[in-house]
Amino acid sequence: MAGAIYAQPGAGARFDWGLTGAAELGRVCAVLVVVDVLSFTTAVEVAVGRGMRVHPFPWNEQAADFARRVGAVAAVGRRQATPEHPWSLSPAALSTAPVVTDLVLPSPNGSAISAAASATGLPVVAACLRNARAVGRWLRRQGYGSTDAPVGVVAAGERWPDGSLRPCVEDQLGAASVLDALSGVPGGLSVEAAMALAALASTPDVPAAVRGCVSGRELIEGGFAGDVEVAVRVGVSEVVPLLRQGVFSAA
Repeated sequence: MAGAIYAQPGAGARFDWGLTGAAELGRVCAVLVVVDVLSFTTAVEVAVGRGMRVHPFPWNEQAADFARRVGAVAAVGRRQATPEHPWSLSPAALSTAPVVTDLVLPSPNGSAISAAASATGLPVVAACLRNARAVGRWLRRQGYGSTDAPVGVVAAGERWPDGSLRPCVEDQLGAASVLDALSGVPGGLSVEAAMALAALASTPDVPAAVRGCVSGRELIEGGFAGDVEVAVRVGVSEVVPLLRQGVFSAA
C-alpha cells in the first residue's frame, strides 16, 4: 500500500522529477509528458516542427552506432558540431540545420527518460515552454486527465557532477506550464502537481527567470545564448511531439 502512495493516486494530473519519478508515474499513468527545457524537449519540438523524426537515446558513445543501424543521423554535443555536421542538442542549431528524415538525439536527462518510458509502450509527449499550451490542449482532446486515464508530467531535471538529480527552475516552469493547461481536468491535480503549478503563478517573467537561473546562465556564459532564446519563446508552437514505437513525430 505504501508504494502505491508515491504514484499520487486519485488525481488526473500528477508531477514528479527525473528518471525514477518517471518510472513511478509510468506504472500507473496513461501517458507521460517529459519536460527538459534546456534543451532536449525544446530540441525535439524544433526538429519535429521542421519535419524530422527524432529517436531519443541515452547520453553515451553508442548513439552513433544506433543511428547507423536505423539509418539516421546522430546528433553530437554542442561543441562537437561542425559546419559539415551541424546536428546537435542545440535548438538554435537544429532550427537552421538541413532537414533529415531521422535524427538520433541523445541527452543524459530528457532523452534517457523518454527512451526508458518508450520501452514500456507508454505514450510519451515532449513538452517545453514553446508548446506547453498546445500539449495540454492535445491531452485534453485525447481524453487524458481523468482518474482512469491520468497524465504524468515529469520534469527531467539536471545532474550534479556526482550524477545525482539537480531539480532546476526551467523544467519546473515548463512542467507547470503544461499543468496550467491541464487545470480543470476531471481528476484534478495531485498535491505535487498543484505545488509545481504554484511556481508558475509566482513567476511574473518566465523568460527572464530561465535566462537568470543556473542552467540558463551556464549556457549563456558558455556561448550558447541562442539556445536559451529559442527555449524561452513561450507558447509559440502548436507542435505536439508524440513518441510512438521509439520515435518522436507530430501527433
